[in-house]
Amino acid sequence: MSGNDDLFDGNAAVSKSVVQSASKQDARPPRKAAPVPQPADDYSAADIEVLEGLEPVRRRPGMYIGGTDEKALHHLFAEVIDNSMDEAVAGHATWIDVSLGEDGYLTVVDNGRGIPVDPHPKFTGKSALEVIMTTLHAGGKFDSKVYETSGGLHGVGISVVNALSEDLVVEVAKARKLYRQQFQRGKATGPLELVGDTQNRRGTSVRFKPDPDIFGKAAGFQPARLLKMARSKAYLFGGVEIRWHCAPSLLGEKDQTPAEAVFHFPGGLRDFLDERLANERRVVDDVFAGRTSNTGKHGAVEWAVSWFAGDGFVNSYCNTVPTPEGGTHEAGFRYALLRGLKAYGELTSNKKAAIITGDDIMTSAGGMLSVFIREPEFVGQTKDRLATNEATRIAENAVRDAFDHWLTASPNQANRLLEWVIDRAEERLMRRKERDVARKTAVRKLRLPGKLADCSTSQSSGTELFIVEGDSAGGSAKQARNRSNQAILPLRGKILNVANAGREKLASNQQLADLVQALGCGTRSAYRDSDLRYEKIIIMTDADVDGAHIASLLITFFYREMPELISHGHLFLAVPPLYRLTQGGKTLYARDDAHKDDLLATAFKGKGKIDIGRFKGLGEMLPAQLKETTMDPSKRSLLRVKIEENDEQDARAAVERLMGNKPEARFRFIQENAEFAEDLDI
Repeated sequence: MSGNDDLFDGNAAVSKSVVQSASKQDARPPRKAAPVPQPADDYSAADIEVLEGLEPVRRRPGMYIGGTDEKALHHLFAEVIDNSMDEAVAGHATWIDVSLGEDGYLTVVDNGRGIPVDPHPKFTGKSALEVIMTTLHAGGKFDSKVYETSGGLHGVGISVVNALSEDLVVEVAKARKLYRQQFQRGKATGPLELVGDTQNRRGTSVRFKPDPDIFGKAAGFQPARLLKMARSKAYLFGGVEIRWHCAPSLLGEKDQTPAEAVFHFPGGLRDFLDERLANERRVVDDVFAGRTSNTGKHGAVEWAVSWFAGDGFVNSYCNTVPTPEGGTHEAGFRYALLRGLKAYGELTSNKKAAIITGDDIMTSAGGMLSVFIREPEFVGQTKDRLATNEATRIAENAVRDAFDHWLTASPNQANRLLEWVIDRAEERLMRRKERDVARKTAVRKLRLPGKLADCSTSQSSGTELFIVEGDSAGGSAKQARNRSNQAILPLRGKILNVANAGREKLASNQQLADLVQALGCGTRSAYRDSDLRYEKIIIMTDADVDGAHIASLLITFFYREMPELISHGHLFLAVPPLYRLTQGGKTLYARDDAHKDDLLATAFKGKGKIDIGRFKGLGEMLPAQLKETTMDPSKRSLLRVKIEENDEQDARAAVERLMGNKPEARFRFIQENAEFAEDLDI
């Protein structure tokens, strides 16, 4: 039997004689003896660094804008235009001007009240404008007296833009005077200056250029992306006009982006949805749309939804800020549509309406939702998901009554919609029944474990079961998987060590019972390879000591209870990354420290700063990252667990020595192999 020089970095209790890697990775370098620890007397107060002003933003931009890629770069524009939109929504601005110059500078101008320029009472010698631009958590949106609703919450948006800009100039027209102040990389190059008098101008102008030291090659704005963002703002508030200008030299021959445009949509989200569904076949002709006025603490809601023969979508916003990951307001919107349509079914004595779910309604719905609420709570500074619980009730109450009236006012379209949704529900139930029938033999008529997220493919060929540790990692894996052929089974912590447990204890262990049930192939003498429900069984644990221990316990279980599963080549180990390296728009992943050092030396070039993030576990990774690095067959690496035929006896002895009930055998193994252990970064 052959294998890697200890697959689990010396922390797992399965020896190199049990596992052989067929990975794409290179072999690890020879291990060196661990150095003798020295007293850490060179660590003093002088080593404690205190970051002041906007330096934390430049050191860790990902904490404030999500990274340094193109998406993060355009988030700077979102922060600036959101401030102008807040002025418009508050009734103080009627237009916003967006200009992208040939020199790479982006300028956003509004005719609002203008940033305050008088001296700040708590910062001697500084104007309020300079405080806002150079101090985190400084702004006028903490108090609802200034803005009843706003997209800014933490007072960090415009100061973050300033910190990450190579050059930024602010002009404020206020009380018939024009003021100007310039900044470079977050620091003022001089005091606020009075430029002169102005008669017919008021508001704020922000002109800035992203810092290439932060964003690298991604430091240039994309006109088409900016145009789309600006236009969506105009749809969200019918009372504002947004003017667009772009230097013609920035537009290619095939670019459909205009050099100049004016956006003003009094119809709001209804206009937005009509444009989006212009070429789609509608289920009902009319768009269900409406809006409520802002009633203080109850907020305001605007919506538009229609159904069509295609894949559904919902674009949602809170205080004009896009929430691409949805949130509590989308949940209220969904509840209102579901409960309203089911109530209409009961009203018309359509008994089939009872089977419909929210998924049946939304699977072919095109929806737009915008809410305005006080002091919203978002998940993260980039505000991708709304977390305010009250938003669920506000959205549901606003939409539900209007939906009831819309349905009863036009019975023909209401009945057509109800029948359409019932058809979707019946299709869903039929597909579920077909899957259950097709897999009935494989599961031996047993109910599958509740935490198992099964795949939809009925045959075992090409399917994969990922065994992950914990519900958090399981949640990310479920979002990252290919639902067609990848199943997820989360386990709770470390499983039973079957090498030193009796049969009675093994039989009563629920986690192992769930695993056996999910596989469907039986154990020991009852094992049937033809009954195995998945072609690949992939152990996916954190890239740390605990993860290695869990993996070793699982390998021991399969070796003792289902050895044929290993010998037939079904068992694999996933290789999640330990580090994420980002420079500008380039992102790479490293599986360990040695791989990280190699990438730093060979893969990154230029003077741009390299951000290095370490993943604490699978649950910390975004689903997209987990899919890209660990679950996508076209990009991932897998380690295949293998036992050579002539090494069976050695394998059995190794498992017994390392995992059995004789601790002295493990202690002796540690003594004999300690000199080969690598340094551990714990």
